[in-house]
Amino acid sequence: MRSLRDMETIQIEITNACMNSCSNCTRLVGHSSFYFMSMSQFTQAVDSLLEFPHMVGMMGGEPLLHPQFPEFCDYLHSKIPKERCGLWSCFPEGKEHYRDVIIRTFGHVFLNDHTRDDVLHAPILVSAEEICGNDYASMWYLIDHCWVQNMWSASINPNGGFFCEVAAALSLLFDIKVGWEIKPNWWEKIPKDFKEQMESLCVLCGCAMPLKKRTSVEKIDDISPRIYKAIKNTSSKIKRGLYEIHDLKCYNDMRQPATYKDARYRAIIAERYGMFLVVNEQGYQTPYLKRSWHVNKNIQEGQYDGPSQIGQSAV
Repeated sequence: MRSLRDMETIQIEITNACMNSCSNCTRLVGHSSFYFMSMSQFTQAVDSLLEFPHMVGMMGGEPLLHPQFPEFCDYLHSKIPKERCGLWSCFPEGKEHYRDVIIRTFGHVFLNDHTRDDVLHAPILVSAEEICGNDYASMWYLIDHCWVQNMWSASINPNGGFFCEVAAALSLLFDIKVGWEIKPNWWEKIPKDFKEQMESLCVLCGCAMPLKKRTSVEKIDDISPRIYKAIKNTSSKIKRGLYEIHDLKCYNDMRQPATYKDARYRAIIAERYGMFLVVNEQGYQTPYLKRSWHVNKNIQEGQYDGPSQIGQSAV
């Protein structure tokens, strides 16, 4: 487990609304009720991260669906330099008019529209307790080495702050209120402070378990028997038949999601919004506005010398 200070990003999850219905969604879309973070919740979250030394992310669901997305961007931009701000989005149809505020606010964008059949999602709603039974030593060993907590982010949602973004989503689904108060320097917490959240939420999650993944385009969720019983009367995805009861068998699935290494895939998504992406010094991608055919042609021909070449088109 990583301390929060050591994470590259802390996410502010402004909504869990999304136009997609991906298999095993990390935000449990189709199972939880939708929320839209209030402006006061958002400003509190941003203010709490002013001294955080790394990136502040804006995420969903699909964050561009939030009706106050431009106002949120304006506040974030007024408080934190764009070099420390990231946006996770699908760039949905109908929100193209947000491109200027996106370019002004975010030094990094992370695009994944989940339309490819090699985007893989682990079975979140297959509980570790059901997989491991009474073998608590193995369960806690796997949880302590969970790839999500060791690779992804801490996050803030309406239930507070969490050491793991998937744990944050589970807290909403099961109404388990173990989130930390959002106040200055809450992100100084270290693994010993995670105990209550881990004991309440990690045991319900399948991410750390060796289970077979699904492609996101299948739209089917894997659910363990106890979890199914707990949410069957409230989950719209279950009511629509978009689920499969898991057999609780382990599977060493070593497939990797190729889209995360495919720059052209992300470039095509950005192009829908009239943007192009440039790899920055941190190894992420910075968005710029496509205004000049000559600039685009130079980039395609390998004559691009960096953001200074496009000057006023980049801001």
